[in-house]
Parts: sequence; C-alpha cells; structure tokens
Amino acid sequence: MPCAGVSGTRWNGHAGNGGDDRIRAADGVPGRSMPVRVGTFWIVPVLSREEFDAIEFGAAFSGDHEAAAQRMSRLAVTGTQTESMPRAEAFLRAGEQWLLADDPAAAASGFRLALADGGPVFVDPRVPLARALFLLGKQSEALGLISTLKAEGRSDPRMCDLVAELLVERGDLAGALDWATAGVELCLDDRADAARPGPRLVNASERPGRTGTARDGADELTLLLSLRYRIRVDLGLPEDDYDRLLDAAPGEEPEAQLPGDTGTAGSRVLRVVSESDS
Repeated sequence: MPCAGVSGTRWNGHAGNGGDDRIRAADGVPGRSMPVRVGTFWIVPVLSREEFDAIEFGAAFSGDHEAAAQRMSRLAVTGTQTESMPRAEAFLRAGEQWLLADDPAAAASGFRLALADGGPVFVDPRVPLARALFLLGKQSEALGLISTLKAEGRSDPRMCDLVAELLVERGDLAGALDWATAGVELCLDDRADAARPGPRLVNASERPGRTGTARDGADELTLLLSLRYRIRVDLGLPEDDYDRLLDAAPGEEPEAQLPGDTGTAGSRVLRVVSESDS
C-alpha cells in the first residue's frame, strides 16, 4: 500500500469510490496548505512557526516571494492558530512577503487583516502598513499611522527602530532621529530597571507593546545607537553622549563608556563606512 508520507498523497479507504479516495494537498504539503474534505472529515492546516520559517527561507533562496506570499496567505486564512503561531502573525508575515514581491496593495491587505485580528504579533502591523501605504502613494495616511503610534506612547524599541529606518528611507531625517532617540532611551531605561536592586513588578518584555519575539536588549540598543549616529552624521550634528556609547570596546556593555568621555570616533567612522557600502 502506498505511503502517504512519501508520496505526498493522503489516503482513506472510503468504499463509496472504490477505496481510492486520494487527496493531494496544495503546494505538495499533505493536509497543511488548505482544508480538504476526506470522506466525512475535514483536514484543517495548523499554523506552524517552523513552516512559515521554511517558506521564508525557500523564498529567500529562490527569489519567488510571490509564491511564498500566496502560500502564507492561504495558511493564514484557513489554518488553525496555535500559541506559537497566532493568526495575526501569519497575516503579518504574509504581508511582508507581498512587500518583497513588489505588491504593496496585497501587503497592505495582509497588514490590515493582522490589525483586524488583534492577536499577538512581533511588531505593530501599522509600521509595515505605513511602508506599504507610502509605496502606494498614500503619504498622508501613512504619516497619520506614524503620528498615531507616537501619540499612543512609544514603548517598544524594535518599533522605534523600524519607524526610524522607514523615515530615513523617506528622507525625513529629523523624524527618524526622534524615533531612534526614543528607542535608545527605552533600551537604557530597561537596562537601568534591570540593574536596580529589589523586585520588579513588570519585566521589560511584558510591558505594553512588547512581544516575546523581540531582539535581545543589548542587540537592539546597538542597532539603534548605530542608526542614530548615522542619522546625526547626515544631519551634520556633533557627537553626543549617546554617540559615545558606541565606543565601548568589543564585548563590553555600551554603558561601560563613561558619560562625558570623548573616547575615539574611529570605531564609529569605520562602522558608518561599512554600513554605507553594504
């Protein structure tokens, strides 16, 4: 008897069609890409972080982001969400693939679905939605989303990083600097809170706007400091205490640099040159 796990075909022996009730699921993944009727049962896909990671990896290798976006979108609509892979995140990741496929309209639809779902996500869907709206020429709507995010209170360094990068791409260096600085201050506040003796009522990762998939705090701080420094260089601004945090020796925590210590700008210059060349 053929093996469904090998052939990619799901079998059942329903007598109504001679015992040959084969179902080949879409995309060659048995029973995972779309709900399929088998006899009197429905085979419903289960949303899996590992599967979405595999789809993203395949798209990065092949360059076929449209196929990845279509597959993710089908899964997001038909799949059963799990604790490790909420439906909102599935819509969000599908939207990101649509952006990579140069289809901002489809991307915006995915991000709006993630917003409507309201489930947990790794970043507020309004950030990539603003990017899609900019690409669609809807600048006022995109800026309105960013203004709303700021008015609600910035609480997630990763979101600050992404908005700052988006504004750099749009040529709004002053706005980008504001968001990058806010992100740096959030990271430093988290670090100061972690170093404070005594019990803490709320962990940084549990504060409103934070998610369990955020980058490590030290990594996020380094990225924000580097981005902020590059923006300030482009604006012709002199270095400040936050810029000097980047001069910590490799392996040291950024706060090891004493406030007011001028240090050396050599490491920052090399960093900026290497990033601009990449």
